[in-house]
Amino acid sequence: MFYHASAVEGLKLLTPHVSNHGRPLVYMSSKRENTLVYLSNAVEKFCREAGLVYSGAYYKWASYGFNSDGILVLEEYYLNATADTYKGVSGFIYTADKVENYNNQADIPFAVISERPVKITGCEEVPDAYDAIMDAAENGRIIVKSFEQNSNDKLFWIKSIVLAEYEKAKAHPDYRAFLRAKFPFCPQ
Repeated sequence: MFYHASAVEGLKLLTPHVSNHGRPLVYMSSKRENTLVYLSNAVEKFCREAGLVYSGAYYKWASYGFNSDGILVLEEYYLNATADTYKGVSGFIYTADKVENYNNQADIPFAVISERPVKITGCEEVPDAYDAIMDAAENGRIIVKSFEQNSNDKLFWIKSIVLAEYEKAKAHPDYRAFLRAKFPFCPQ
């Protein structure tokens, strides 16, 4: 069984869309809990709540990785980032029993990609993404690393990465506005 998270209700078919890899793909995971982080995009949520009008595709913010056991580790790069991104956000976890001609996604454990549409066989409504993430964390299916757990070295790394991201994002006013709001060290 494969899982896919979406804010869109009522899907019957997952169709390929262009994302990080520059070509139309359907992204799924064989682990339900790994899809929870896709129920909200911090940049899009920030812009919507701040009343910032933006007409392009929102920049994707993802501060997670995986430990040596393949467990998703959601890291907070700013104070209360998990609640800020996911609290109050609802969505849907779609399931597909069968996916033909898929490939494993090399950079994300348990993730698969398909260039073809995928038929949905089930759907679970997630009333609050934050609650679902915290439940998965309590049950050891994901790890949430709070901002306060970051070492000084990690904070230095976050600052250098964010500043580099800010410089590269000249064509993404949505992303720059988000970075300025969440990281006071960014140029105002």
